[in-house]
Amino acid sequence: MRVLITGGTGFLGRHLVWHLVRAGHDVVFTGRNRAQASEVLTLTHSESLAGSASFVALAHGDPASAQTLSAAAGGADAIIHCAGLSSPWGRRDAFERANIASAREVIDACAAHGIARLVHISTPSLYFDFRDRIDIRENEPLPSPVNEYARTKGIAEQQVMHSQIESVIALRPRAIFGPWDNTLLPRLLRVARKTQLPLMRDGAALIDMTYVDNVVHAVMLALAADLRRATFNITNGEPMPVIALFKALADGFGFDARFRSVPYPLLDAIARTLEFGARFAPGWEPPLTRYSAGLLAFSQTLDLTQAREVLGYQPKVTFSDGLQRTATWFATHKDHA
Repeated sequence: MRVLITGGTGFLGRHLVWHLVRAGHDVVFTGRNRAQASEVLTLTHSESLAGSASFVALAHGDPASAQTLSAAAGGADAIIHCAGLSSPWGRRDAFERANIASAREVIDACAAHGIARLVHISTPSLYFDFRDRIDIRENEPLPSPVNEYARTKGIAEQQVMHSQIESVIALRPRAIFGPWDNTLLPRLLRVARKTQLPLMRDGAALIDMTYVDNVVHAVMLALAADLRRATFNITNGEPMPVIALFKALADGFGFDARFRSVPYPLLDAIARTLEFGARFAPGWEPPLTRYSAGLLAFSQTLDLTQAREVLGYQPKVTFSDGLQRTATWFATHKDHA
């Protein structure tokens, strides 16, 4: 199979490149960062593999991006759309280029080359609305988006779902972690090593995590599934309280976890003030946002029934094993920690 992966230099994207090439597929992947692309290709070429990988430099939303992507998609049997801007804060136009424009470009590339299969990486941030939500199912009504990330990812998902592509499967993986993660765990670790970790509502909020190999497994199932339109939640299926997550990170990464109870309304008020100030300081990202605080204050767990019964998804790596693998990797790649 020949597969085009957008965002192949990112965290999930590079794992997909490596897995597909190991499985004997030919992969073309896109990204903006040539140095990161070189990393992906170096590791890809370090083994004798049946498949192949090649890189196409691309920044979605730029004037020539649609034409570049279409050229890269020639001969592809499927597209995995990983590219996007995932951040709690940023410029509206940056989110629109990275998330909305990229989806439009992928749709057009599929139409130009008759590509019948698209796996779209969406987000469970679409569900978040500053309240506890347990066992959320894919067909539940979505609340108003809480930030630009959720808004633009929601629009992108609707675009691909209403396209003329023969088969579109959207995956909503929750809090992906693992080797090469440069966002989720590194941010938590930096805070944990410098200061006390804030515990809101006694750290009782339940949180779902997803080891990256389990997301790759879900994508492979989606590539092979005989489905026209479907959306699936993807997690490890092991929800845990925030305080248990923090303690597991401390044990796995070898540091002393220090906690400080903070009333959620206080932290929310601080975040509101910082966000207000950031609106008058272009380019500055507030160190705390309402969304980031809310993720640790409110429970959000996802129901996996549809993924298990329809897609055949079963997490392959437990949270404990995934954390151990991640900690081992970070120990030899300290520049990422």
